[in-house]
Amino acid sequence: MDHGLTGRTALLTGGTRGIGRAAALALAAAGANVMACYRRDEEAAASLEVALKETGGDHHVVRADVADPREVADLVAEAGARYGRLDVVVSNAATVSHHPLGELSLTEWQRTVTTNLTGPFTLVQHALPLLREGASVVLVGSRVARAGMPAAAHYVASKAGLAGLTRALCKELGPRGIRVNLVAPGIIETEATAALSAERRCAYEAKAALGRLGRVEEVAGAILFLAGDLSGYVTGATLDVDGGV
Repeated sequence: MDHGLTGRTALLTGGTRGIGRAAALALAAAGANVMACYRRDEEAAASLEVALKETGGDHHVVRADVADPREVADLVAEAGARYGRLDVVVSNAATVSHHPLGELSLTEWQRTVTTNLTGPFTLVQHALPLLREGASVVLVGSRVARAGMPAAAHYVASKAGLAGLTRALCKELGPRGIRVNLVAPGIIETEATAALSAERRCAYEAKAALGRLGRVEEVAGAILFLAGDLSGYVTGATLDVDGGV
């Protein structure tokens, strides 16, 4: 299937593991030149570099912490220097932790919101001069933004904020021909879910109409759809990839 991404340029945060890695490889396989960033996992970064090299194209894996506005600015500047423009921006980097409300510190609240909400805002703001007509911005949120989750008020609130950011940016950037959409995954098979107990896993599977957890490739497929020409009249949307929770 031709997504119209051949020769286009994509910047992806949180690209070395889980959903991000699958999305980076999917974009590259569709013909895009991909710059992916990571925060600290050097081994995962090296593995992604090898996989991208095998795919072919002008790909780069660089270090950047999206919680630091200066590093985000440097990341976008490097993408601009290498490619001259950006056709796709995927904001996937995020952090998650679990703390009951009574034990949730202001420091942890701020850390989570800074990474999960301020980070995407900063990324798009810095990328704006590089985005041309027809560009696509895809933010990766979470199904829990609407469903809720105990002991995670900070995470849920940060992901819920992405829905509002998506709607605001789609209105503001639409006149420039730039689309902005949100992907909201459910419970997906990643390194984190591998540690689930059998009981907890069964409980999560029972919540989905399809009776199973999702695969990272299935979320990457949704990102690929929103990044390319097949979704040319889709903007301001939230695409749930949750198996029918």
